[in-house]
Amino acid sequence: MNSIFAKMLYELEKNHDMMLVTIISEAGSAPRGTGSQMLMNMDGLLLGTIGGGAVEHQSMILAAQLLAEKRSDVHHYVLRKNKGEDIGMACGGDVSVWFQFVDHTEPGWAELAGAVLEQINARKPGWLVQKLDGSFPTLLGENGEVLAGDAIPGAADYRIPGCKLTAVGFSMPLPIGERAIIFGGGHIARALAPLLHGVGFRVTVMDNRTEFADPADFPGAERVVCGDYLRIADYLDLNEEDYVVVMTNGHSHDFVVQEQALRRKLAYIGVIGSRRKTAVVNARLREANVPEEGIAQVHTPIGTPIKAVTPAEIAISIAGEMICERALRREADGQRHNGCPMH
Repeated sequence: MNSIFAKMLYELEKNHDMMLVTIISEAGSAPRGTGSQMLMNMDGLLLGTIGGGAVEHQSMILAAQLLAEKRSDVHHYVLRKNKGEDIGMACGGDVSVWFQFVDHTEPGWAELAGAVLEQINARKPGWLVQKLDGSFPTLLGENGEVLAGDAIPGAADYRIPGCKLTAVGFSMPLPIGERAIIFGGGHIARALAPLLHGVGFRVTVMDNRTEFADPADFPGAERVVCGDYLRIADYLDLNEEDYVVVMTNGHSHDFVVQEQALRRKLAYIGVIGSRRKTAVVNARLREANVPEEGIAQVHTPIGTPIKAVTPAEIAISIAGEMICERALRREADGQRHNGCPMH
């Protein structure tokens, strides 16, 4: 969403009308999940995707028609053989797509795009509500205040962790991103940080050595901290939404990081190392009276089993595991994800 609204702002400055295309509902297997977006102008696709294939192709054709007519609309696609509109996809699901006309002569669009970018860049929660009568959208802030657009009835109903479709509107939370905290700034961390940033995590790196806590080595990281592993709380406030990766420069450092982290509820904690090292560290954690349920939540050896060897390969395996864990948490919150082609 950040890139789409930045592009929208740029196109508005060039006096171009656009179409913001959003999947507002999906059932069964579909190429992309609810909230997936793409942005078009009369020259074609500008940014984003709603899954590629026939749905996206047909949506682009319809978006061009609606742009010419300067209006918004909704369209339902059946992704299985049927007697109605058969677009040649056999995923086995259905999707509904909202086409929102963006009129460059309406000054509110620049205000909306700017407010969306400001909220995302400040990592502040917010919800974009698109109204299915084609009227101007509303941006809600963390407490339900209107940041752009007009006030809407029942605003509190839209402020949920995932997307929500009602009879009058569709809301989606701004992607402020989950935080990934990497303890240890070595070779694997340098390969992992940009991967996590690229898939939407807000990355923080902490190391106790100045030369391994250089922000220049971690482009895209939100924070790079040099500090004492014995006093994590002096630098970072860990919370239940955090994804923690432990890969320091020694078993003793790994232990002190885990001992502090596991006394808090976390979204994810993964620790690099062999099974023998894990057994030794776990024994020390039990001696330190770390709760057994905390120890049990540790992903170790960290990463998906892809026979990774190099730092780049190991980073990919860790990122894959974290993406999976994040998807499972989102699904537990009621957010659906694509079931086709990757299921």
